[in-house]
Amino acid sequence: MTAPLRRWITPLVVALAALAIVAGPTPALAAPATPTPSGHEEDDDPPLITKAIESANRQYVQAKAKLVKSQQRQRQRAEEVRAAQRQLDALRPQVSAIAAQSYRTGRIGAMAVLLESRSPDSFVQRAAGLDELNLVNGQKLAEINAAKTRAEQAKLALDAEVREQQRLTNAMAREKAATEKALKLVGGLDFTGGLVSATSRVAAIGPGRTADGDWKAESCSENDPTTSGCITPRTLHAYKEVKKAGFNRFVGCYRSGGPWEHPKGRACDWSLQKSGFASWHNNDMRMYGNNVAAFLIRNADRLGIYYVIWNRQIWFPATGWKSYSGPSNHTDHVHMSLL
Repeated sequence: MTAPLRRWITPLVVALAALAIVAGPTPALAAPATPTPSGHEEDDDPPLITKAIESANRQYVQAKAKLVKSQQRQRQRAEEVRAAQRQLDALRPQVSAIAAQSYRTGRIGAMAVLLESRSPDSFVQRAAGLDELNLVNGQKLAEINAAKTRAEQAKLALDAEVREQQRLTNAMAREKAATEKALKLVGGLDFTGGLVSATSRVAAIGPGRTADGDWKAESCSENDPTTSGCITPRTLHAYKEVKKAGFNRFVGCYRSGGPWEHPKGRACDWSLQKSGFASWHNNDMRMYGNNVAAFLIRNADRLGIYYVIWNRQIWFPATGWKSYSGPSNHTDHVHMSLL
């Protein structure tokens, strides 16, 4: 074969090779990196639980909005893929015809087209036409293949983004549910008025807890630091832990008489003021009582809490908060009883 003929046939081979490339696999993109939430400087005092709920809900809404936008972009990229495929389908018959001719006649096909020329001018025109056709087809195939590749890569990236946003939305939903559960644990919004810290200090485990989580019976063997009476080792431990948590207003534990835990050395009353008892009548007193109760309940398993009474409500580990009515409505102190 002469050099000029080889030069005219080469674009045809390139075009057919480009067609094979279109049908080949598209390289996948790596999934976007997981976004890292911005950090928050810790305050001296823990935020109110209502602030934690608001933050969790706000992050949930933001993640959901990002998911919707991501899904919209994904639909746009999917339409780009379909448009590229339609263009490819429109071009395929032309390429198929060239491929079929090459299959039937072999490499002589293009040569035969050129040798049918009856004059030098006709030969040059046919050669130029064949070269132009192959060049156009090759350019179209390359253009369609590039567009299809870009669209598919964009779709893969957005699929990964949608999955990540869905994961983030689910995480925010779990965080919201956990925060609402935490609010319920301390009595709910109506009961606390939202005046309760989102977290409490973690107490040290009290004495007498067995390996299976039960608590050994204890006698009233320790001097009560609040009276001249006695309390159990577990009650003394709980008393010290509440003090460590910063609750240093008036408290009384042992009290003689009555059928309940005070004469057994298994109870303490945490007042809302520095001396004596008075029902709460401002936010400071209410929040103090809420936070004492929250500390005891959040650490119930570590301290061996039997029940807590506060502000006309009683809490048991097995039942949660229930309405309470008794000799005292407990609006002036938080009562704790130990197992």
